[in-house]
Amino acid sequence: MIFHGWADAVLDFYEGLEVDNSRGYWQAHKKVYDEQVRGPMEALVAELSDEFGDAKIFRPHRDIRFSADKTPYKTHVGATLANHGYVQVSAGGLAVASGIYIFATDQLARYRRAVALDLTGVALTKIVDDARSAGLTITAAGTLTTAPRGYPRDHPRIELLRMKGLVTWKEWSVEPWLATAEAKDRVVAVLRASAPLATWLDVQVGASETER
Repeated sequence: MIFHGWADAVLDFYEGLEVDNSRGYWQAHKKVYDEQVRGPMEALVAELSDEFGDAKIFRPHRDIRFSADKTPYKTHVGATLANHGYVQVSAGGLAVASGIYIFATDQLARYRRAVALDLTGVALTKIVDDARSAGLTITAAGTLTTAPRGYPRDHPRIELLRMKGLVTWKEWSVEPWLATAEAKDRVVAVLRASAPLATWLDVQVGASETER
């Protein structure tokens, strides 16, 4: 299957799901999800896999066990790529990210040590500056309001030290190109611009030893 973008049916599907997030709506529109939502995502990540790694498409059901919000279905489709990439489509448009959204405890310790060291920390600062110059947002699951314990508040890289994760992020509202192969070009551009950050994280942070 060749990726041709997401048709308007995707937007209609998620707009309807936002209004009626019920099993009845889902069952009545499951064919639309399978063919117009998940199908194009499968085609896209298959085409991306050689450069950015194997993909996992998230299941459409929400985990409501510990949530006050009991709506059963996600109002977006998302997929991760092995080399830290993430792609998401919803009624609001397309979003692409790369990095580690939230560090495990051991990853956070390694990250902070690497940021604090001049050699690796200065390298990360340049990577972040270059990503921002390319139009990407730098964000994370959360940020401390002050310096982490053991690090001075006036550290030259205090902004990075306070972050609990580190990702690039780019999103676009709905435009006609979303229904064309140009959507893939935009995803690829973000992931390539984010590659230096992904590499830095692989080398300096690595996978969690406690969450295997």
